[in-house]
Amino acid sequence: MALVVAQEVPTSSSMAVPHGPAGVGKARHRMRDQLRTGGVSEAVIDDAVLILSELLSNACKHGRPLGDALAGDGDVRAAWRVDPGGRLVVEVTDGGGPTRPAPATPSVTAHGGRGLNIITALADDWGVRDDARGEVTVWVVVHEDVYDPDAASRRDDFASRVAAPPVSSMPGLDFADAFDDLD
Repeated sequence: MALVVAQEVPTSSSMAVPHGPAGVGKARHRMRDQLRTGGVSEAVIDDAVLILSELLSNACKHGRPLGDALAGDGDVRAAWRVDPGGRLVVEVTDGGGPTRPAPATPSVTAHGGRGLNIITALADDWGVRDDARGEVTVWVVVHEDVYDPDAASRRDDFASRVAAPPVSSMPGLDFADAFDDLD
């Protein structure tokens, strides 16, 4: 007879992440493992991991590390939890910076500036919280109910906004005409 021991799956986690790209992968892997073990759907986990990556990138690019450390030397804090109501909340806290987190309107050729727009498209809600020590926390409600069977479906408006139209639907664009003169 085998003895089965029940393990309690953590519904929250908090970790120090180096201020820079070095710890982002470790944070993503830890989040993915814990949420999988907790029974969260893969699609919600994928969204949460992308959101965590964007928040950590923004904290390292625009914010200072926590405490008195110099940029690149200290840490920021990443946290996530499934609250008793089944909401998945992701937070990243840094030492503050010269600007407030706000969605940008980057040019088509810009190499960045889309992170908070991606978060807005994927999340149910997000915001910014300041504290007396100058720390800034960006929080995101990834999904209102990660145990809802429909929690795995992505937002239709996001998918339609980033999808390119098929070439066949573009009037006046016929690639066959370009090859007529090659005889």
